[in-house]
Amino acid sequence: MSYNPVQTFLQEAEELLVEIEQAALSLAAGERGCEIIHQLFRAFHTIKGSGAMCGLDAVAGFAHHVETLLDRAREGAVPLSPRLTELILKSRDHIKILLVAERDGAPPPVDSGDALIAAIEGLAGEGSPAHEKKVNAAAVPAENGAKSGERSWRIRFRPNPDLLIRGGSPVALFRELGNLGPCEITAHSDEIPPLETIQPDICYLWWTINLRTSSEESEIRDLFIFVEDGSQLEIEPELSPGKEPAIRPAASDALQANQSAQLVSSPAPASARPKALTKESTVRVPADRLDHLVNLVGELVMNQSRLARAAAQSAELANPVQELERLVAELRDNVLGIRMLPIGSLFGRFRRLVHDLSGELGKQADLVTEGAETELDKSILDQLGEPLVHCLRNCLDHGVEPPAERAQKGKPPRATIRLSAAHTGSDVVVSIEDDGRGIDRDAVRAKALERQLIASEASLNDRDIFNLILLPGFSTAREVTSVSGRGVGMDAVKRQIDALRGSLSLASQAGLGTRVSITLPLTLAIIDGLLVEIGNDQYIMPLAAVTENVELVATQKPPNNGRNVIAVRGELVPYIALRKTFGLNSEPPAIEKIIIVRHEDQRVGLVVDRVLGTHQTVIQSLGKILKSVKVVSGATIMGDGRVALILDVPAVVRFAEGQCRGELMDDCSSGQEKVPTREQLKDGMERETT
Repeated sequence: MSYNPVQTFLQEAEELLVEIEQAALSLAAGERGCEIIHQLFRAFHTIKGSGAMCGLDAVAGFAHHVETLLDRAREGAVPLSPRLTELILKSRDHIKILLVAERDGAPPPVDSGDALIAAIEGLAGEGSPAHEKKVNAAAVPAENGAKSGERSWRIRFRPNPDLLIRGGSPVALFRELGNLGPCEITAHSDEIPPLETIQPDICYLWWTINLRTSSEESEIRDLFIFVEDGSQLEIEPELSPGKEPAIRPAASDALQANQSAQLVSSPAPASARPKALTKESTVRVPADRLDHLVNLVGELVMNQSRLARAAAQSAELANPVQELERLVAELRDNVLGIRMLPIGSLFGRFRRLVHDLSGELGKQADLVTEGAETELDKSILDQLGEPLVHCLRNCLDHGVEPPAERAQKGKPPRATIRLSAAHTGSDVVVSIEDDGRGIDRDAVRAKALERQLIASEASLNDRDIFNLILLPGFSTAREVTSVSGRGVGMDAVKRQIDALRGSLSLASQAGLGTRVSITLPLTLAIIDGLLVEIGNDQYIMPLAAVTENVELVATQKPPNNGRNVIAVRGELVPYIALRKTFGLNSEPPAIEKIIIVRHEDQRVGLVVDRVLGTHQTVIQSLGKILKSVKVVSGATIMGDGRVALILDVPAVVRFAEGQCRGELMDDCSSGQEKVPTREQLKDGMERETT
């Protein structure tokens, strides 16, 4: 793959736009005003400089206007205000539009930013009189003919030895310094090694610069923003403008001479370079390459399992195969670790959503995030954004009250929406919680009666009522708005979470708020499973869902009041006979096993013939032919070449409940969902592979 500087800039600009958005929202919340303005200035300055280098004149030109406004804000001429924050956010959005147009190869939108540029220049111009007054008041009598407001600075710049390799240009840097004011530049060549040891791509020079300018230190430092990484930069004001800098103490000269002597002796190896150069580096890799690598590792795991089975009878191969198994396990863990990303990369974008939606709905709310360092597989993060957006919009539209209503209830005018993530065993639980009015149970029940979803005499507990909200098309909104009312919110969330092999639960207290909890697996590629057998077929249950297993003997099988239950340490646990549920006709053994799993905060048993042990499972798709089979989430190939189905535990429980109620599944023609045969499995997986 050839290097594309424009593509690299587009990737870096995406990160800078995220940084700009977060900084602007922090500014709106009243956090560290001066520091944030400097941060925003540097971000827009980088976009402007890099955009100009890549030939993106529209991006660079627009960023220059924003940079000018932020420069006025740094000087104190433009006050920090909601208007400034909104202009920064709109500018970020406009640059995003320009970048998308560049990425798609489309021309920039014509005159799309003219009104925004006019607003930016208008706000920057409003600060001019105050700025002039501030400069005049701060001016001091010039010494030795210096202009009013000018100061002298001494700059010591020792660049990163790799400056030239990275495309840095000292000449261009000094030219920009000259634009700030008259400067005297002295090059130091005492670190250049003998000619036979010189490396032409290493920078051995360092410089001292005496600069006279009215610019502040932050403006001078901004010129070094592209070359400061790994360099030594000192910027000090001279005590008396126009005079020679004070002579350094002898001790400092001796130390500097010692450092120079060490560098002159020979070019420094990589390990001996300044500590700043040893910082952790990163490499950008396309996501499809990473996905292909995971697939290859999955195939390697399966073939290693087959090899271990074939070598079980050979003592000579035992040690090599065992060592190979260790290396494959380490490779698998490292490759999966590469795909793990902190969930904070997803959380960050929702601050803007809450900010904009609060203003649209006339409400006040703050988003508080916790557990941003919690890691999830990238494939899950990519699909989790939309469900979280639906949940946050519901919090603001249905849960959070207007400020006046909150004041009447004794609540603070600003609501708090808490978005958190935490590890629980091998799962990650993401929670969205608000301190609003809570779920109106009477309104939900009335809407269900209106749509004839329940009978008028039905007795529903909280769980039943909350589950009604997850039905397709269900909404308690009185009118359709741009935010809600069409009933395509929580049911879409439920479908997406089910597709990720996760679960969703609701909890609410009237007048206190609502919490949505989403439980997700760490990865969708490889899972730890419990291998079980029914008849001649093998199945895998996700180990994260399993709590324990107990024996089931013939004397315990008769139903109790028409229900299949078993007593486990004093608790009655309902169980599902998978042999009957899947329509298998073979005879069960005398003693069966009940695998007890947790489903929606309750324990359920799944009856199997035998438990064969744990198994590291590489998930394979069943193919398009078998996509209608809902009780399984995939399949895997065992060491002996057999195919084992991976059971979707929640789907199995729901399917069994439907059978008990006599309901027909949408994907079944005879009232039962048939589990595919081995021939169908192999055919479907082969078609998917090809």
